[in-house]
Amino acid sequence: MTALRRLRAWTGTLHAKFALLLTAACCTVAVVIGVLVHADVGDQTVRQARSAALARLDDTADAYTAGDPLPPCGRLDPPELPRPLREMALRGERGTMLGTFRGRPVMWAARPADGTVLTARADYGQGAETLRGLDHAMVISAGVAIACVLLAGSVAVSRVTRRLRRTAAVARRISTGDLTAPDPGTADAAADAARGRDEVADVAAALDAMASALHERLRSEQRFTADVAHELRTPLAGLRASADLLPPGRPTELVRDRVHHLCRLTDDLLEISRLDSATERADLDSHVLGPLARSAARVPGQEADVVVLRDACVDTDRRRLERVLGNLLLNAHRHGRPPVTLTVDGPVITVRDHGPGYPAHLLEHGPQRFRTEPAAGHRGHGLGLTIALGQARTIGAHLAFSNAPDGGAVSTLTLPRATGGAGEEGAGEEGSPAPD
Repeated sequence: MTALRRLRAWTGTLHAKFALLLTAACCTVAVVIGVLVHADVGDQTVRQARSAALARLDDTADAYTAGDPLPPCGRLDPPELPRPLREMALRGERGTMLGTFRGRPVMWAARPADGTVLTARADYGQGAETLRGLDHAMVISAGVAIACVLLAGSVAVSRVTRRLRRTAAVARRISTGDLTAPDPGTADAAADAARGRDEVADVAAALDAMASALHERLRSEQRFTADVAHELRTPLAGLRASADLLPPGRPTELVRDRVHHLCRLTDDLLEISRLDSATERADLDSHVLGPLARSAARVPGQEADVVVLRDACVDTDRRRLERVLGNLLLNAHRHGRPPVTLTVDGPVITVRDHGPGYPAHLLEHGPQRFRTEPAAGHRGHGLGLTIALGQARTIGAHLAFSNAPDGGAVSTLTLPRATGGAGEEGAGEEGSPAPD
């Protein structure tokens, strides 16, 4: 089965398809040429044998008419004579036909003679041997030619497929957000300049231009987001100070709530800008996950049932890890339904709710800022999960999103183990933290 799967995988590649197509084309050409050559040479040998047989038939007829002994090649109605040729001669016609005589191929010639059949024969063994030798030589020549063409074609297509693979690798890097991928045609730039640009070089150049354009556009958007967030901080600070001076009352509470929301949104935008700039550096230290998870689950608004199956010591940035867990728990409370569970199983932390689960676009493409599904009941700006994903990358962790089979969103955070040799603690116990 493994060999069959590998064969199927190989036959699906461009290199295999080109090799099969080239082989089929070469075999078709070889067969057509072989058939034409075989037919032409066969016609020539048959014509020569027919001429020789008819000449001997004339000599035999002269001897028969003169009453002289027949030559060795002439006979009257021999049993080896092909039946169609005998019937033709009995109808009064003269003709020739290939046949055999004592196990050897011969060309028979026959004519009527006093109610019987007068025949002569010419040896055709040399002609048949010539045809067999020609066929054998053509098969060997075709095989050698096909092997040489396949070798040359394989070398040529390997260069193309190698460049296409580099182009595909760059495209995959771009799809993951790495817009600084180098031009896949750089290594072949000199060769392309020498032989002229081909289609693969055009694709590589277009891909490089697209990556550069996307990179510039993304940088412009990041600068715009950062500038807007920075510019908003000063008026928001004044607005917050002014809101604190308002007299107590319901309108004041609404104003303060909106101001707080705007301040939090501005802080999230600034944090995303810092994460996008790739300048953030984690302050790594060894931490035990169990106490850290319980601490994150005690914050108001993000409470959860903590289950420690296997505790572990990991190298991480405590502040950034708490930020990741906090955003995951807040997202579970806002868009899911209780109970919300935070599970620690070695270096793996899982946050699960029992709501409708993550939307399909998030599972396929990951969290995207300012993209939500209002029709499905998802409100917000999509920044929380985006920040959680960025902070997870900063601390060297892997964050994955999925849906539970029985319903509910599942976020799985896998952290690197501590390098200092601290192993797993024992199995923990389930508990529900008391609200502050």
